[in-house]
Amino acid sequence: MTQWTVPEGLQYSRDHVWVRDDGDVLTLGITDYAVDQLGKLVYLDMPSTGDTITAGAESFDIESGKSISPFVSPVSGTIAEVNEAAADEPTLVNDSPYGDGWLLKVTPDVRPEGLLGAREYKELTD
Repeated sequence: MTQWTVPEGLQYSRDHVWVRDDGDVLTLGITDYAVDQLGKLVYLDMPSTGDTITAGAESFDIESGKSISPFVSPVSGTIAEVNEAAADEPTLVNDSPYGDGWLLKVTPDVRPEGLLGAREYKELTD
């Protein structure tokens, strides 16, 4: 049984990134599963507003006490906003990965395809 929170209404990548469609922008963050696997986050090497990201490519690094892991974006587009609060205090992501710990808001080039719903993501992480 899944011990991680997997909210309905979001989409998920196989790289453990969640996506929320907010109309003109998509909000991205890492899942509760990813947070659990990484441990306490200590540094986010965040990109800047206006930068472009590419689906399937490493966008920036997430550093924890255990390792440094790449953030692999499931969407291509232009970064509309960076969560500066999370960049300044990465444990926000540990405490609230689907809330205050979101990472990026992206204006997508195209809507992402092939993302998982909550049920499929739960099956992936079980």
